[in-house]
Amino acid sequence: MKRDIEIVPRQLGSPALEVFPLALGCMAMSGMYGHAEEHESIATIHAAIDAGVTVFDSGDYYGMGHNEMLLGRAVKGRREKLLISVKFGALRSPDGAWLGYDARPAAVKNFLSYSLLRLGVDYIDIYRPGRLDSQVPIEETIGAIADMVRAGFVRNIGLSEVGSETIRRANAVHPISDLQIEYSLLSRNPETTIFPTLQELGIGVTAYGVLSRGLLSGRIPTAANDLRVHFPRFAGENLNRNRRLVEALRAIATERGVTPSQLAIAWVLAKAQNIVPVVGARTRTQLEESLGALRVRLDARDVAQIEAAVPASEVAGSRYGEQQMKTLDSER
Repeated sequence: MKRDIEIVPRQLGSPALEVFPLALGCMAMSGMYGHAEEHESIATIHAAIDAGVTVFDSGDYYGMGHNEMLLGRAVKGRREKLLISVKFGALRSPDGAWLGYDARPAAVKNFLSYSLLRLGVDYIDIYRPGRLDSQVPIEETIGAIADMVRAGFVRNIGLSEVGSETIRRANAVHPISDLQIEYSLLSRNPETTIFPTLQELGIGVTAYGVLSRGLLSGRIPTAANDLRVHFPRFAGENLNRNRRLVEALRAIATERGVTPSQLAIAWVLAKAQNIVPVVGARTRTQLEESLGALRVRLDARDVAQIEAAVPASEVAGSRYGEQQMKTLDSER
C-alpha cells in the first residue's frame, strides 16, 4: 500500500490495545470458501504485516487446525510485530461436519494448549470462545481464560457473537478487549443494543463479514465446498433481491471513483471509532483493494446516503441458516 494515507490507530478495550484500523481475517485461507493457494495466503499475510496491519484473526477450528499452522508459518520471525486473535470451542468431525461447542474450563485450557503448539508461539494476544456454550455459564469460560492470562499464555480476552447480557457478565469476571461480531451494510442488528453496551463498557469491536461474505463486492459463490452456498442471502430470490442493493451501492461507489468493497468497508469505519473491520482477503490483490478503503473519507451525509440506498429493511434472508441463527446469543 502506498504510504500516502494518514493511518490513525484504533483502540480495543480498556486498558487499550492500539491497533491498525483494519484487521486481517485468515479463515478463508483454509478452505472455508473453497480452494486457497497456500503460497499466496502466506504472501498476503506478509503483505499485511508490511502494510502495518496488527491484528490477525484465526480459529482453531478453521480447517481443523490448518489455519493456525498456516498463520504460524507466516508470522515466524515477525511475531512481535502483530497481535494474534484466536477463536476456540467449535467441534469438528474428520469429515468436516460441525458437532457443537465446548467451552468448559478444562476444554478451554486443552484447546489453548494445542493452539499454542500449532501457532508456534508462547502466548496468544486475544483469546475468545467462538460462540456461547449454552451448557456452560460464561463466567466459568472467562474465568478459565483469566487463569491463562495470569499464567502468561493469554494477553487479552475477547468475545464472539454474544449479546449484551453475556457481555456484561463476562466483563465482570475479566476486562474484555473486544467483541467479534458480524456487521455490515446488510447486517446492522448490533447497532440496537449491543454496540451501546460496548461503548458504555469501553469494549472494542472487531467486525467480520463487512462485505457480507463477498456479496457486497459482487462475488457469488459457486463451488460446492464453499460454505456460502448454504447461506440464505445467496439463495434463489433472496440473491436476486440482494443484488439490487449491491447495484445501488455500486452506483454510489462509481460516483466516488472507488470500488463497492472499499465503500462498504469505509462505511463500517465511519460508524464508530471503536470498530476495526476484519477483512477476509485471500490474495494480495484483495488485500490491496481493502486497504484502499482507508483513503475513503465519509461524513455523516455520505453515511446517510449509503444507508438510504441500501436500507437494512430490504435485505433478503438471514446471515446464517435458521438452525444456526437460533444458537446465536447475539440474536436473542
